[in-house]
Amino acid sequence: MSDALPLTVLYFAWLRERTGVAEERVVPPPGIANVAALVDWLAGRSAGHAAAFADRAVVRCAVNQEFADPATPLHAGDEVAFFPPVTGG
Repeated sequence: MSDALPLTVLYFAWLRERTGVAEERVVPPPGIANVAALVDWLAGRSAGHAAAFADRAVVRCAVNQEFADPATPLHAGDEVAFFPPVTGG
């Protein structure tokens, strides 16, 4: 991210339970340019964050309410949401 404006990070379901927060505003350090780098950085913030992202293959992400993958670029002011897979029936 080139700008120092914060990101809004939302956690849903068991990710919220493990991190202990539903929402936080963060200012990642320089070099956090995509979802994968953000997840790496977030996982280092606390034991709860590490637990939330322990199995990254099952964590889904949306950036500005659009499904995103690990390579999705981030920009200052983005809203990034993490949630478990959604099942239907």
